[in-house]
Amino acid sequence: MSRKPISIVKSRLHQNCSELIRPINDTHDLNDTTWCSWAPFDKSNYKELLGGVDNAFLVAYAVGMFISGIFGERLPLRYYLSAGMLLSGLFTSLLGMAYFWDIHFLWYFVVIQICNGLVQTTGWPSVVTCVGNWFGKGKRGLIMGIWNSHTSVGNILGSLLAGIWVSGPWGLSFVVPGVITAAMGLLTFLFLIEYPEDVDCAPPQHHGVSEESPDSSEEAGNGPYRDSSVDLAARASKAPNPEPMAISFFGALRIPGVIEFSLCLLFAKLVSYTFLYWLPLYIFNVAHFGAKEAGDLSTLFDVGGIIGGIVAGLISDSTGGRATTCCIMLILAAPMMYLYNYIGQRGLVSSIVMLIVCGALVNGPYALITTAVSADLGTHQSLKGNAKALSTVTAIIDGTGSIGAALGPLLAGLISPTGWNNVFYMLISADVLACLLLCRLVYKEILGWKVSLGRDRGSSLALTHPR
Repeated sequence: MSRKPISIVKSRLHQNCSELIRPINDTHDLNDTTWCSWAPFDKSNYKELLGGVDNAFLVAYAVGMFISGIFGERLPLRYYLSAGMLLSGLFTSLLGMAYFWDIHFLWYFVVIQICNGLVQTTGWPSVVTCVGNWFGKGKRGLIMGIWNSHTSVGNILGSLLAGIWVSGPWGLSFVVPGVITAAMGLLTFLFLIEYPEDVDCAPPQHHGVSEESPDSSEEAGNGPYRDSSVDLAARASKAPNPEPMAISFFGALRIPGVIEFSLCLLFAKLVSYTFLYWLPLYIFNVAHFGAKEAGDLSTLFDVGGIIGGIVAGLISDSTGGRATTCCIMLILAAPMMYLYNYIGQRGLVSSIVMLIVCGALVNGPYALITTAVSADLGTHQSLKGNAKALSTVTAIIDGTGSIGAALGPLLAGLISPTGWNNVFYMLISADVLACLLLCRLVYKEILGWKVSLGRDRGSSLALTHPR
């Protein structure tokens, strides 16, 4: 909600003023058609400047994310997350105060966005860790797919709130979301419960029987999972183990699949964040809607993101193929983005349908990787029960993805003056690269299905033809 307003306000920071009535005390040249724009974004290079402001946030976010995960493993998440939300609300509001304080310095917008990017890195590793602490692997894809809809709901709320004031005092487009974010930080501080054990609930099982290692089966005494989770929790409370050590950065990188999914997310997030930051301006320029209408229409991409995240989680739970689910959705996303660019603006109905479909296919893999996949890898069986890796693994995956998130809007700002078609070619290329990076993991999942299918057939034959 606090990140989306900048994409809505862009069309106000630089606009065509030829049809507006000039104020009496205006000192601009009579031929100046950008006299109502907000300096320093009133120049012809405004796209590059706006891209630079976006990039300041995203680069800071990408760099800070790798550090944030390390802190997240070692600090109380309730305090860490609450402080991050309070500071996020502060810096988001300061961005809007540029309107009321009449600030026209580029460095002000850049510095505020850098600070905002750094403090917002406290969020994602912390929240994924908290949800991962509560839910085991059984329905993790579906549960986290539904839970992850909060990102799209936040984008929608940010767009709608910013749209209320974008044509007037646009500073409120930042101040109001900032105040709401800070207020939710206080709510988090008062009510967030990090672990099920804190309220006498049993911890979840992070692995299925097939994933349990031989060592753990022997330790159980009478075969794997003979005891219920409640019994295991009781045993653990009677004979407490020493607090596990937080995993190192390079130790997290050695977990199988972390590098592939991290690089895949780099390109998937490049596509998603380019839409996040540039879609309202694209609709404003190409479909010629007003600033508010373009912002409202862009929320349909996030509606599709909600659907895509839930569908991706449900399918990956049913099949057990996280990488395959991501790969198929990425393959389908490439032609849909091409079609949206060419036929999506021919009518309101086609635009609505294409935005929802593109949002589902683009954000589905992104949502799955940053939630269920991160939680799976952060509780991988190679860690032997050490849950002190969730935040670090999540930070590595999302931090690498944030590099792509920083590159996407920057490249869009540089490429868009040559034509929006070239921006979409760049997005399709990134989508294809994301898909290719998952090929090894998809191959492993297919082999696993073949082995499982062969085992099931063997069991069926043994039952049909007993000796």
